[in-house]
Amino acid sequence: MWHKVSPIAFRLPYIVNWKSSWYGDKKQYKDALLHDIKVRELLDKQLTGIPVWDILISKNEESVVVDIFTSKASLILGKTGEQVEEMKTKLQNKFGGKFVINVKEIKQPDTNAKIVGFSIANQIEKRMPYKRAIKQALQKAMEKGALGIKVKVGGRLNGAEIARKETFKEGNIPTQTIRSNIDYTTVRAETIYGTIGLKVWIYKGDIYKKNKKLDS
Repeated sequence: MWHKVSPIAFRLPYIVNWKSSWYGDKKQYKDALLHDIKVRELLDKQLTGIPVWDILISKNEESVVVDIFTSKASLILGKTGEQVEEMKTKLQNKFGGKFVINVKEIKQPDTNAKIVGFSIANQIEKRMPYKRAIKQALQKAMEKGALGIKVKVGGRLNGAEIARKETFKEGNIPTQTIRSNIDYTTVRAETIYGTIGLKVWIYKGDIYKKNKKLDS
């Protein structure tokens, strides 16, 4: 039997670090972890419709630092940063303590799995043919320097009566090699026919030294 493991979890802690950075003993760990989950859930609701790669959380005695990585920082910041202040106020009112929110822009969104998946799902929801959306994403990723990209799509594709799965691939995806920097994500596209599921793998090369986080 196959044992399917997330490509990100498989590379912890060799070339990928955890998305939360803090220390907690056995008594504090459960509450601290639940706190992180609730913070991410609140931010996900606030950032609905905005292409966000990841939300990293680090804690110290004074404050909770939240780093939001996105391909469109202007949509989160607003004209004068008022939206960030609004999010900070909501977090502080709900969880207490001091929050610091940093919005960071991704340099190459076309080689970022979550941004690519978001883009494909968005186009499918707008009734664009899924094959065209996926092939365009594959082409852009390879042009921007990706060494390989694979996209799996499943569901009632183009409104078909029977659900099916299809796989599209360009280049190489060495999933069994731990030093391979593979970005991975799962995304859902909600259509009038039902949910279309997407899985995206992007191979960016090998890392021979331990890095703190995935390249953005």
